[in-house]
Amino acid sequence: MKRSLYATSAAAGVALLATACGGSGSGRGGYGASSAPPTTAAPGVTATTVALGTTKLGPILVDSQGRSLYLFEADTAGKSTCTSAGCVAEWPPLIAGGAPQAGTGLASDQLGTTTRADGQQQVTYSGHPLYHFAGDTTAGTTTGQGLNDNGGLWYVLRTDGTPVDNS
Repeated sequence: MKRSLYATSAAAGVALLATACGGSGSGRGGYGASSAPPTTAAPGVTATTVALGTTKLGPILVDSQGRSLYLFEADTAGKSTCTSAGCVAEWPPLIAGGAPQAGTGLASDQLGTTTRADGQQQVTYSGHPLYHFAGDTTAGTTTGQGLNDNGGLWYVLRTDGTPVDNS
């Protein structure tokens, strides 16, 4: 019995490692050992907050920890098209932990959720599914801004839900 439990645990660990290491993106992003992608939230816990942050690009949407949030121009009709393991590893979706909440200066009626292909609820703002960029390792960084990656362009968002296009 111990042997089969060990084999099952080992197989699960290998599967988890394979999923985490898979990728088809540019390879620019990556979380260090001390930070994990902000993609999961246990049901019934504190609601996910979308806030207003100030960066070198001006005021943009950020999460409750001040990390920049992005839209993917390839998304259509409020649905995420970033569903491959590689895309999700590089551009982790902002997953709802309860009903999303708007921080000061943001319109709560612009917040919503959309159901991802894996069944999770992804936070949306002005109809755009929201993502983090794995290359943004600290609050206020916007290194994913304007990247053409995984089949489309990625932009941080203004408070009205439009992309910041600094080109």
